[in-house]
Amino acid sequence: MNIPILIGGATGATGSVATKLLLQKGFPVRAFVHKIDDRARQLESHGAEIVVGDVLDFRAVQQAFDGMKRAYFVYPMRPGLVQATTNFAQAAREARAEFIVNMSQKTARSDARSDSALQHWLAEQVFDWAGTPVTHLHPTAFNEWLFYMRNMIREGRYAVAFEPTGRFAPISAEDQGAVIAAILADPAQHAGKTYPLYGPVELTPPEIAEIVAATLGKPVRYERITGEQWVREVAGQDIPFLSQHIQAIAEMHREGLMAGTNNVVETITGRRPMTVAEFVEKHRAVWQ
Repeated sequence: MNIPILIGGATGATGSVATKLLLQKGFPVRAFVHKIDDRARQLESHGAEIVVGDVLDFRAVQQAFDGMKRAYFVYPMRPGLVQATTNFAQAAREARAEFIVNMSQKTARSDARSDSALQHWLAEQVFDWAGTPVTHLHPTAFNEWLFYMRNMIREGRYAVAFEPTGRFAPISAEDQGAVIAAILADPAQHAGKTYPLYGPVELTPPEIAEIVAATLGKPVRYERITGEQWVREVAGQDIPFLSQHIQAIAEMHREGLMAGTNNVVETITGRRPMTVAEFVEKHRAVWQ
C-alpha cells in the first residue's frame, strides 16, 4: 500500500472520489489541483498531498509526477485535451510510472462527429504510443448532468438535445471514482483494457424525466432543445466547443451509439452502480 499515486483533476467529480477511496485503502495520494480551495483542503484533511498546477503546463506536470508510480488522467470539456495528454504521457514516461487510468468517453472514436470525442480518441492513441500501461474508461452520460440542469428541473423541465427514442444508461461519478480507485489499487489485470462504463438500466430521455419526477414528487416533463440552447441554459453563456459536442452526441444517441449496459462497475468494484432514482434521492436537496 506504499505505492504513490497521482490523481489529476483531484477536486473534480471522479478524481475526488478516487482520491478518498485510495487514501482509505492506505495508498499515499498526491492530488493535482488547479488551486487551493475548500475542495482541496478537504482532500488534504483526508491525508492527500496537495500539488497546484495546470495539466497544460508541462513543467508543472513533470513536478507533479516526481516519485509517482501510478496516475489518473482526466481533462475538462474544453479544447486542449491532446496537448494535456501529451504532457501527462511524457511526464509519466520520464518518471518511469507503471500505470495510468485515462478518462475518455463512450463516443470516442476515429469517425466521431464531436470534436471533443475525436480529441478523446486521439488522446487514447497518444497514451498507447507513449508506452506506459494504461486503461481507458468509456463512460456514457453522467448522472451529474442533472446537477447542471437544476434550474430546469426546479421549473419542471428535463430539456435535452436528445430525441425521445434513443437510449443510454446514465452512470454516476461516484461509481466511476470507485472503478478508478480499484484499478489503480491493483492494475495488473487491467493493463491494455478499454472499459465501457454504464449505469444499470438503459433509459430514454422521457423515461429519465419520469424517474426524476417520481423521485422528487413533482411534475418534470421531457423537452427537446438544441445543443446550443442546452449549453446556454446550463452555463448561462454560449460555449461553441461544448455546444458542438452536445449536438454531435445527440446524433449518435439517435443512432443507438450511446446505448448499452454491462456489469463492469460491479465486477471491478464489487458493488452495483446507482440507478437514476437512487442518485436523485441521494442528492434530493439539489433540486428543492
